[in-house]
Amino acid sequence: MTATLIPRTAITGLVLAGGRGQRMGGRDKGLQSFAGRPLSAHVVERLRPQVAALLISANRNRDAYAALGAEVVSDETQDFAGPLAGMLAGLRAACTDYVLTVPCDSPYLPDDLGERLAISLTCAPGDDTTQPPRLAAYAATAQGPHPVFALLHRSLAEDLAATLAAGEHRVRAWLARHKAVQVHFGDERPFYNINTLDDLHTDTPRVP
Repeated sequence: MTATLIPRTAITGLVLAGGRGQRMGGRDKGLQSFAGRPLSAHVVERLRPQVAALLISANRNRDAYAALGAEVVSDETQDFAGPLAGMLAGLRAACTDYVLTVPCDSPYLPDDLGERLAISLTCAPGDDTTQPPRLAAYAATAQGPHPVFALLHRSLAEDLAATLAAGEHRVRAWLARHKAVQVHFGDERPFYNINTLDDLHTDTPRVP
């Protein structure tokens, strides 16, 4: 059996920008200015070449996010239910088989993120084809996992909806239940994220 790589044309990008911005005093994090542009604009710029289509998950300021050149989707509930709720909105809106999710606060995200996660889900020669295919993969570094940098098959949508309805909001727990592939990246810098107002005033990743 020959390996079949998941093509870029089968992947929709999803920028997760639907949070409360609590560590930024309630400000809409993805729209805060960083190095002269909205934080989400940096993320969109790095994600767009990796995918066939682009979505932004946002629960506020939809017009401002739409101005970045992507379709905007919102959580099905209005209680800011966390990244899993944004992932669900993206999975249901996507017209491709896979959705590549990234947070809105990581302006240096890897430019090969989609490719490397896709390779991890590719069926290669010698694989045990009697086992069900893996439907999810996510990034990790030596400093730990980065579960919101994930590649998800859209068939996971209904299970994710049931998970949220049951009150589970932990991304790692849900991914673990689906035996998601953890893909190791050697550099922590691309996963640097902007968490506070002070972080907005630096354009150099502060990595341990």
